[in-house]
Amino acid sequence: MRLRPHKDHEQSHATDVGTNRLEAFSDGIFAIAITLLALNLQVPILTTITPQALTMALGAKWPTYLTFMFSFVTVLIAWVYHHRLLQWAKHAETLLLFANGMLLLFISAIPFPTALLGAYLTTSAASVASAIYAGYIGILNFTYNLLWWVVVRQHRRDHPSSRRLPTSMILSFLGFPCYLIAFLMAFWSPAAALVICSILWIIWTVKAPDMDVVPPKGV
Repeated sequence: MRLRPHKDHEQSHATDVGTNRLEAFSDGIFAIAITLLALNLQVPILTTITPQALTMALGAKWPTYLTFMFSFVTVLIAWVYHHRLLQWAKHAETLLLFANGMLLLFISAIPFPTALLGAYLTTSAASVASAIYAGYIGILNFTYNLLWWVVVRQHRRDHPSSRRLPTSMILSFLGFPCYLIAFLMAFWSPAAALVICSILWIIWTVKAPDMDVVPPKGV
């Protein structure tokens, strides 16, 4: 007579597999998004091939290089915080899967506003391109906040006595009004909008190593 595994053990194993698959799938989307960003880096085509012409052509593409770095850092930071966030998730419930999917939707399309900003940053349409870029990152931040809400809701349901909010969640929620300001500021000064975005990236990068986002054991 075979003994059946304990029901709790089966559920725990299924949960672990579910969250692991969720993270593996998400990592793949993040990797593809970062790879697609590099497609905007194109070799200049010269009519007259000289060292000076090549130098000038490369220099003229500085907005493309700048926006590539902006978006690469954005996706990288989003991946780091996403990894920390999923450490709180214990159940691959339907709401979590859809919230995570919404985040990945905007992660996967981030090469578009990046290319748009790189193409029009030095033109008269820079204000619109910068506003679209800042607004898009703001929407990405909003989906991130939604995912945080789902994960913390799940954690509090499993641990009713836990009331502490992770540092990462607090920083993420504070980021949305800042991106809204950057969006509005872009119509007046595209450079100021990008500075606001850069400051947020610096803050999140500095705070990332010290974030206490892993839920305490037994809580």
